[in-house]
Amino acid sequence: MTRTPLHLSSPLTLAAILWATIPLATIAAEPPALDPARIDELAGSLPEAPCGVGPMIGDRQLWQAAADAPGFKDVIAQAESLLKQPIPELTDELFLDYSRTGNRTRCQRVLSQRHGRVSQLVLAECLENRGRFLPAIEEAIRAVCSEKTWVLPAHDGALRNFKGTVNEIDLRVAGFSWTLATVDHWLGDKLSAETRKLIRDELEKRTFTPFEDMINKGTRRSWWLTGTNNWNAVCLAGVTGSALAIIESPKRRAFFIAAAEKYVEYFLSGFTADGYCSEGVGYWNYGFGHYVMLAETVHQATGGKLDLLAPPRIRPMALFGRRMEIAPGIYPALADCSVGSQPDTRIMAFLSRRYRVGLKQVEAKGLLLAGGPTTALVTQGLFGFPNSASKTPPLPGPTPPQPLRDWFPDAGVLICRPAGGDAKHLAVAIKGGHNAEHHNHNDVGTFLVALAGQTPLVDPGAEVYTQRTFSSRRYESDVLNSLGHPVPRVAGKLQRTGRAAAGKVLKTEFTDETDTIVLDLKAAYAVESLKKLQRTFVFSRQGRGSLTVTDEVEFDTPQEFGAALITFSRWKQLASYRLLIGEGSAAVEVTIDTGGLAKKIVTGPIEEDVRGGRPPTRMGIDLMEPVTNAVVTLTIAPAGR
Repeated sequence: MTRTPLHLSSPLTLAAILWATIPLATIAAEPPALDPARIDELAGSLPEAPCGVGPMIGDRQLWQAAADAPGFKDVIAQAESLLKQPIPELTDELFLDYSRTGNRTRCQRVLSQRHGRVSQLVLAECLENRGRFLPAIEEAIRAVCSEKTWVLPAHDGALRNFKGTVNEIDLRVAGFSWTLATVDHWLGDKLSAETRKLIRDELEKRTFTPFEDMINKGTRRSWWLTGTNNWNAVCLAGVTGSALAIIESPKRRAFFIAAAEKYVEYFLSGFTADGYCSEGVGYWNYGFGHYVMLAETVHQATGGKLDLLAPPRIRPMALFGRRMEIAPGIYPALADCSVGSQPDTRIMAFLSRRYRVGLKQVEAKGLLLAGGPTTALVTQGLFGFPNSASKTPPLPGPTPPQPLRDWFPDAGVLICRPAGGDAKHLAVAIKGGHNAEHHNHNDVGTFLVALAGQTPLVDPGAEVYTQRTFSSRRYESDVLNSLGHPVPRVAGKLQRTGRAAAGKVLKTEFTDETDTIVLDLKAAYAVESLKKLQRTFVFSRQGRGSLTVTDEVEFDTPQEFGAALITFSRWKQLASYRLLIGEGSAAVEVTIDTGGLAKKIVTGPIEEDVRGGRPPTRMGIDLMEPVTNAVVTLTIAPAGR
């Protein structure tokens, strides 16, 4: 398991994968007030003075240990190079680029450079403690505080924040507020009185007052407050962490904890009871990762009296990353997930130790300074220095092996692994679910195959986000609609959207030798004449493994029907009924059985801008003539087994 390049507390580096253009809308109904008794109770557990996460610059023992750690050797040199570079300019024209063209990248790149500059310089100053980065730090803080808004352009479609009409809180506002509050906590009086006042004034205006007004008055109540996806956890973590680091009054700090404790329940309700995160591994890193950050921050602030990781229902959510591993280091790119996404090493190491899962290698790579440096200052503060996980005794003995399967019955998702976890053998992921999930793709019945460290058959993952991605035109994208997934095309139609478009689990049978799951896919297609569409997966562990995918379809009147495979790999047709997909030890052979019905194989690239830059290939296996009933079986096995 390797650390993903996403820095959990930085909305700037994460801007490419945000649940973007959802408006920060007002909800008319006034929310219920927080319980005053609960606020008083929490206030009693807080220290008199505010305290952020991570050590202050004066704690030289901890910071010197970081400076001496091998992974941190380049931090100061990188900061020195920044001193020679001007602060990138943020113009009105650049901010308005998204509203005019739909392009997210150009402005967000400059925002990332401007805000990342603060973090890089601060980390270097804390490691070195010579004061030579302080003038540049204060200059960078003044620059970002002069910006008209911290809301990302893609989240300010009506330009209300840009025009100064409102101050709303989005992912970036919450995350960067926490960064600035952490800067103030770490550097303290090393910063000028003017800069510290500027930070406090900006956080009051952009973050604290808007949040308090949302809770107390129902003013401009953003949708994410009761939203069930990653926004809820990310925004609550950023706002609460900022408040705990910088607000003087214990009772006022307690208000933010009480609000987070209450409203983060909406985020948790977005998981199924079995712990499945429909947003995929990448957004689990981001959303649940921020829940972990919120929990640890509150745990530290209250001296352990409030532990949001303690309830038993949290454990299945915490183990989601581990359970989604198909084969060593391979995870499915479901929903808006990038191919190659993996659970974040720091988060996994923290959770493994907190819950005593026993992932020895992950803990060795991700706990404390072993995780290396990150300019996501909050991440560094929470996970790079002593915390509740590092104080938990490790699980004795070797790392427990992965089970043969992980089954999420509420989500309809099955992970099948070979006996002994042998990477040279076949492993698969199978998904039922429905077409109204978070970061949804129309993919009911999809699957992917792992072999020898590769994925010759895939779900192609997310596209590069544009204005279209989070609009009514979302499913014009052929990697988000069902054309981009290995699922049937029925009567010439793709899958429909909505909660009713669900895969009903008809049967499961799991043994040491085979795993079988039968899905009813009929509801996913708006085809009036469709009487039956049943997809049966049988995963065998015999030999190097195999997967059979059988589609049984019935219509009232003759209709077109076809199955599909998706790949990024090279392929060739060996015979009319056999395909070779992949290369070397990772190649699979696909045998096609249509019960004697004539078929054609129609292949071509899916012409969308997918992450990674290379378009996937769709291999349509289409019956030549309309049918009233048919059975199409694909048998997938390692080549030359």
